[in-house]
Amino acid sequence: MRAKWLSFDCYGTLIDWKKGIETNFEKYAKFKNDIGIDIFNSYVSLEARNEHNYSSYRNILASTFLELSHKLGLSPTEEDAISFSMSIGKWPPFNDTVQTLKYLGSIGVRRVILSNVDRDLLDETVRNAHLEVDGYVTADEVGSYKPSPSHWLRMLKKFNIDNTDVIHVAGSIYHDIIPASNLGFRTVWVNRYNDPAPAGIRLGHSVKSLSEVSKLLG
Repeated sequence: MRAKWLSFDCYGTLIDWKKGIETNFEKYAKFKNDIGIDIFNSYVSLEARNEHNYSSYRNILASTFLELSHKLGLSPTEEDAISFSMSIGKWPPFNDTVQTLKYLGSIGVRRVILSNVDRDLLDETVRNAHLEVDGYVTADEVGSYKPSPSHWLRMLKKFNIDNTDVIHVAGSIYHDIIPASNLGFRTVWVNRYNDPAPAGIRLGHSVKSLSEVSKLLG
């Protein structure tokens, strides 16, 4: 498996989105989850619905935080919601992220992030997590959210490349693997949580960690 370029989703693929959401939701909603509520999947489901119409991602974060809080009978303030949205820049990378990106760069692979966040938030993430990448395309750049094809189309134009040059690597089937596959990109599903593959979905390669992507490249 060869590629000159790898494109990556960021949150959930490079950055531990689950840990970031759960930790900071409990912190800013002042919620102790001692009854086993699935905060992560509840939040993700609400956020996906809120992304159908484009708005700044910091607004999506804040509004989804408040919506989930109210569903749980909590009453955080607007300032709490803003604090939650701004925390994303400090969410931690997965243990294999930094070293894998460095290795890929060392063998000449170009690395691009395609993310559903605002550019300044991604700038902060890249800086704080020490991610070595060669560029990115953000939601505020294209005015839409994945699974819209705009991120991939913008990448091809921005870097003057063809989809045959690129493998897209991501943890979300809905946001990334399906639309990338529909556009003719080769894909690698990073299935960190050992989820069952959905029926009827055409998947490319599947791995359980980002470090396995390096092995696929030989």
